[in-house]
Amino acid sequence: MKVETTVVIIDDAAANAGDGKGQTIAAVVREALGGIAWSKAREMVRRGKVTVDGETAEDPAVRVKAGQELRITPEGLRRRRGVLEREAIVHLDADVVVVNKAPGLLSVPYAAGDKDTLVDQTFAALKRKRPPQRSPLGVVQRLDKDTTGLMVFPRNLAAKRALARQLRDHSVTRSYVAIVHGEAQSQRHESTFIQQRGDGLRGSWGVYRRPKTKVPPSDAKRAVSHVRVLRRLEGATLIECRLETGRQHQIRIHLSEAGNPLVGERVYIREWEGEQLEAPRIMLHAQTLGFDHPRTGERVEFSLPGPEDFQGVLERLKG
Repeated sequence: MKVETTVVIIDDAAANAGDGKGQTIAAVVREALGGIAWSKAREMVRRGKVTVDGETAEDPAVRVKAGQELRITPEGLRRRRGVLEREAIVHLDADVVVVNKAPGLLSVPYAAGDKDTLVDQTFAALKRKRPPQRSPLGVVQRLDKDTTGLMVFPRNLAAKRALARQLRDHSVTRSYVAIVHGEAQSQRHESTFIQQRGDGLRGSWGVYRRPKTKVPPSDAKRAVSHVRVLRRLEGATLIECRLETGRQHQIRIHLSEAGNPLVGERVYIREWEGEQLEAPRIMLHAQTLGFDHPRTGERVEFSLPGPEDFQGVLERLKG
């Protein structure tokens, strides 16, 4: 099946729209696709369906510049099926598989057409084992595309129900290490997450913009993160972040709203006025994962240090 791609070359009119600031990427996408809904245009950008001069766009609110080339591929580009590395399987038994997610890989499908995700690769690897995995793996958690680290996939319905219940009860241990801009503080973050904070991004209700109502939207959700400082770095801080809830982009949003966006952040960093430290991706790694085993009830815990790119940025910022 042929994938249709729309190509847009930004002209002076688009680059100077909006009082000279230029149109947003979302606005260009919306116009190029015949006036689709704003929400759909923004979501296409967030899901990696748009590139700017060959680089995948992430922030729908970024302003375009004259001469830039935008390519819009609604169904997403087909990629060659990847193979899960043998060492990526950290633990395997009849009920669960714990894997170490690599950067640049979707953990699970987010939209129709998303292929070659971590759950796909893991399922393919388990089908080749004896006895083979026959039913699809369950999904109870997600990691962002550029976040690395530990994830668990249940191998049967009973295990999926048990793990989902533990996640609802907040008894699963999920601890991350991260490198953030500035001098972060050890503290607890609690807020109410909304899908649209006022500029096209997710965020905490009432933080980015004064709310127009006394109560949050009906789809708002409580989000709680616990931050602990591990080490001061040059212009940055190494922290541990423990999740109590697991909302999409929770750590990234809470840290940004606290004034300490992740090093390597490209989206939740608009309010940061200091120097943006270089990194190949967001410096966030799911280091520890613990839960009660679905069959035995025994507490199991797994821990892995950050990968090579994370360690490289950390060493550079130690000074």
